[in-house]
Amino acid sequence: MNLLTRLGFSKNSKLLIIHADDAGLSHSENMATIESLKKGMVNSYSIMVPCPWYYEMACFAKSNPEFDYGIHLTLTCEWEYYKFGPVLPISEVRSLVDENGHFYKKRGNLKESASIEDVEKELDAQIKKALKFGLKPTHIDSHMYSVGTRPEFFEIYRALGKKYKLPIMISRQLMEMVGLNPDENIKDGDLLIEKAHFGIFDYFEFGKLGDYYSKVFDNLVSGLNIILIHPAFNDNEMKGITVNHPNFGSEWRQIDFDSFTDQENISKLKKNNIELITWNDLKYIQ
Repeated sequence: MNLLTRLGFSKNSKLLIIHADDAGLSHSENMATIESLKKGMVNSYSIMVPCPWYYEMACFAKSNPEFDYGIHLTLTCEWEYYKFGPVLPISEVRSLVDENGHFYKKRGNLKESASIEDVEKELDAQIKKALKFGLKPTHIDSHMYSVGTRPEFFEIYRALGKKYKLPIMISRQLMEMVGLNPDENIKDGDLLIEKAHFGIFDYFEFGKLGDYYSKVFDNLVSGLNIILIHPAFNDNEMKGITVNHPNFGSEWRQIDFDSFTDQENISKLKKNNIELITWNDLKYIQ
């Protein structure tokens, strides 16, 4: 039985998760994510445990268990002036941080410097911190898909999914984006996202990001799809965080919020016979 059949859908069904990354990054990110869940069509999100605004989003998650959420495992901090680092003491995971004790900005630095042992300890600690607070995540995913920078890191990611009995986000497109060979790292039995949709800088640079999102609904393929977005407001907080970083910057994130609370886009779900599902639905077919 294929995935669609196991979930009780016909073989031509278009299944979709609309997923908001980076909850916990900032207050702006949290408020936009919450509004996208309550008033828009976002139906899943994931929380960055090491970030300064994690606690606010964790409290929301505990108080609103009807919304599907996961742990956004974090090993990098891409921002110029806004910094954060491991949940473990720096002395225990020294290879994961720069000279100031912050996560590296780029995946390449992580790939070159991080030890397998430190990656495993920190990622496990992030999950444990969330569970200790009383969170009940439905899945695990990865900020900047940094778990794909080395095959050994990806195996840690896979092992954590098994340890905590949670599905992990596996996508050929995300693997290719970070330089991980999908043919060598996807295994039989993996729960695979057949098509991942996410904005690229060209769309944003030429003012077409909103158009891209609108067209995704009209061109969705049968099988399991996911749209990855990063809703936040183009306010002073996000402008400060994303300074000199237009890629996934504050203006980009405002477009994400606007696109996925837009009534015309919401109407396309029914028009195109798209079935929204969550990671919680997938959790029970592993």
